[in-house]
Amino acid sequence: MRLVIIALIVFIVFKTSTFGWHIFSKSFLKPTKENSEFAKTLESHVRKLADEIGDRSVFKYEKLDEAARYITQTLRSFGYNVEFQSYNVWDKTVRNIIASKEGVQKPEEIIIVGAHYDTCFNPGADDNASSVAGLLELAKFFYHRQTNCSIKFVAFVNEEPPFFKTADMGSVFFVREAKAKGENIKATLILEMIGYYKDNPNSQRYPPFFGFFYPNKGNFIAVVGNPHSRRLLRQVTSTFRNHSRFPLESVLSFGFIPGADFSDHWSFWKEKYPALMITDTAFYRNPHYHISSDTYEKLNYESMAEVVKGLMEVLTELTK
Repeated sequence: MRLVIIALIVFIVFKTSTFGWHIFSKSFLKPTKENSEFAKTLESHVRKLADEIGDRSVFKYEKLDEAARYITQTLRSFGYNVEFQSYNVWDKTVRNIIASKEGVQKPEEIIIVGAHYDTCFNPGADDNASSVAGLLELAKFFYHRQTNCSIKFVAFVNEEPPFFKTADMGSVFFVREAKAKGENIKATLILEMIGYYKDNPNSQRYPPFFGFFYPNKGNFIAVVGNPHSRRLLRQVTSTFRNHSRFPLESVLSFGFIPGADFSDHWSFWKEKYPALMITDTAFYRNPHYHISSDTYEKLNYESMAEVVKGLMEVLTELTK
């Protein structure tokens, strides 16, 4: 009987630790007119990718190619000379899409901003059209701005299963080539689902025991780093909070924590490059993860606008 009681207590603690215990957290910011306009721009990218194009992967190659063309044309419209890293998967040519901004004083130092544009058998509004929208607008913001370091804005292919953590993953291909060239990658920011926010109690879940330390409401953006990236994590967190009132939570984690390495930053961690994931926490918050209901109208574009504007300040600091 005593063992049964102990087991029951352990189960209850384990289960309740997956919910956020910090019930007093910031609420959504009221959208300004400026943010509302920016939010509409972000929404237009997401609607194009998730609603007009839809499911995009090697399994629906025409849609994947259409998404690649949209991203390429948009970057070119900002003024970038777009490069491609092409390779073959299952007798089909896939490609990473790269727009580079050369630094003035330290062009050999490179900041990577990345987001994958493929999906997992669904429209992929949050996963990951939201992040591609953010990537595009960050690229637009920096095109006419002088930076000391160089920036590479990269739309990665083949992040989703069955390619995740394989040699056919787009970011694995990118990192392998960068390492072979001896590129000095100073920092990497991977955008992975940045559009889903909820202000309701108990709208946020966590891996076991993490909930003791984090908010109960899913209304924040998270920055996830590993021990090798801890200095970058501190810098990004501090800069974002100094320039934005939008709630941000930082997490120093390890690859074995479920979800901690579930994106393209894993490829950079694997080769010891400092890299962070910027995320709305995916399946720990969004019930539409990897299913057909991940559609554009579910997202909060005013919050997305706040996040992207905060990241503009972060990149400005990182590229000094």
